[in-house]
Amino acid sequence: MGGLGGHRGHHHGHRGGRVGRFLEHGDLRFVVLALLSEQPRHGYELIKELEDRTGGAYRPSPGVIYPTLALLEDEGFIRPVTGEAGRKLYEATDEGRAALDANRAGVDAVFGRMAEAAEGADSTRPRIGRAMKNLGMALAQRLSRRPITPEEIDRIVAMIDDTAVAIEKT
Repeated sequence: MGGLGGHRGHHHGHRGGRVGRFLEHGDLRFVVLALLSEQPRHGYELIKELEDRTGGAYRPSPGVIYPTLALLEDEGFIRPVTGEAGRKLYEATDEGRAALDANRAGVDAVFGRMAEAAEGADSTRPRIGRAMKNLGMALAQRLSRRPITPEEIDRIVAMIDDTAVAIEKT
């Protein structure tokens, strides 16, 4: 089956696994466009949504998502809008919605393959991995904001230790 853009090819996930069963060359831009037509989102939300829709089988890297967003913006299919805390959200334009409508059957087929993968996936490990990455990002953001006091360090360490104990008991 050719991609939505009429080309043949394959995308590879950042884990090195073949993602061709979901996406062929050109499919990702219309899948991203479809997600942005549902609601404005920023890059990280798109990554998370694609991971969720595949049950963790596919998580595109920022190095794939952000160039795709730039391409869609260059094509006039999406535009940036300012979201909460100044984060750049993207939304579909009328021209983008028209292009999406013209490729709807292909997009629906990709979403169908993603749903099938999610049904058969053991999403435990990807979900836990994502939660651990979220914790790491939260810590990095907190540590970069301003100097941290010894009391704040003690509270953070206690929260992490308490969580580790609670996990061991489950």
